[in-house]
Amino acid sequence: AIPALVEITKNGTGRAREDAACTIWNLAHGNAENPVSIAAAGAIPPLIELAKNGTSGAKEAAAGALANLALSNADNKDS
Repeated sequence: AIPALVEITKNGTGRAREDAACTIWNLAHGNAENPVSIAAAGAIPPLIELAKNGTSGAKEAAAGALANLALSNADNKDS
């Protein structure tokens, strides 16, 4: 499912891209495996693109997804 969501963030319609980013945002929270799968599926570049150039809703969802991905990365946590 994650690769399909990433594809939608790249090539979907405006609303579909926003919905896919929102779903990625939710998947990236509270699960140790999902953020790794999301990053491995190539989600970060299209999320950055949406955060820069999407609709206001897409920008919010993409930023939330990127924040959850960053916060879930063990390398970003204090030791």
